[in-house]
Amino acid sequence: MAMTGLDDRMTTAENYRHFAEREAAGRSPAYEALALAVASDPDVLGFLGTLPADKRQPNLLFAAARHMLRMVPDADALRELAMMRAGELRATILSRRTQTNEPGRCATLLPALAAVDGPLALIEVGASAGLCLHVDRYSYDYGHTHLTGHDPQAPTLRCRAEGPHPELRMPEVAWAAGIDLNPLDPSDPGDRSWLECLVWPGQTTRHERLVSALATAQRHPVPVHEGDLLEALPALVEQAPRDARVVVFHSAVLAYVGPQLRADFAGLARELDVVWIANEAPGVVADIAPPRFETSPFVLTVDGTPAAFTHPHGDWIRWM
Repeated sequence: MAMTGLDDRMTTAENYRHFAEREAAGRSPAYEALALAVASDPDVLGFLGTLPADKRQPNLLFAAARHMLRMVPDADALRELAMMRAGELRATILSRRTQTNEPGRCATLLPALAAVDGPLALIEVGASAGLCLHVDRYSYDYGHTHLTGHDPQAPTLRCRAEGPHPELRMPEVAWAAGIDLNPLDPSDPGDRSWLECLVWPGQTTRHERLVSALATAQRHPVPVHEGDLLEALPALVEQAPRDARVVVFHSAVLAYVGPQLRADFAGLARELDVVWIANEAPGVVADIAPPRFETSPFVLTVDGTPAAFTHPHGDWIRWM
């Protein structure tokens, strides 16, 4: 499966039914019901059939509808959009991406960053609005360990740390920048609205955390450069301060590209002699089968070596 809710081995209806039963169930009743409705609605399925295959995923359709309506649609409202405002809905979907910028993932990235001798120059690929580049400004509550960030107004990220983890300390960040095909601007109302629409209905804590992180990013602008991760990365590495250790990281990014590009990126990271931290679904970077969790985990790797299983939104980290 290349990305959430989209598996080219299944029909669109099967993808939506799978999304409802395997991803939204127990996490978002509104999206579970909406996905099941789409799976049996020939009108909405017909609209989806007019889109490129990689633009048919539930997260993108539902976020686009919310962005247009300024509310979570029910099945009737979504069908009306697909039938009566199809051109506008199509344009929104084609111009947007599922650029979920989850700041909570910083809580699972921080232990790996803290294990690298500083000062650090951080480069995030697939950075969206760059919210994960503020890792040292957020505060952290790991239950047994509390860390205070550099911005007292920034959110506190809560994460359950399990296993023999490295020392939990605030990394020394000297410089930071991001790369994205379509950078989002934390100060732009339209971009802020889009990011909020990517948070699933009912996930109040995530929404509050996102709003607070967006405010943090507005107070402390960090550049996110438009570009392809392979083409733009070498030049950005060259811009990093010479006395800083360059760390290239990403979270839920390489699942959106094919196996060859993933392999090319891994080779580039080795060639550039940077620390490479990836937080991706199993099989994307590390082909490792996770134990059973209540939520399908990501695998945190450092230079390609698995280090921990992590919650996709940063709720917990289990070190191997």
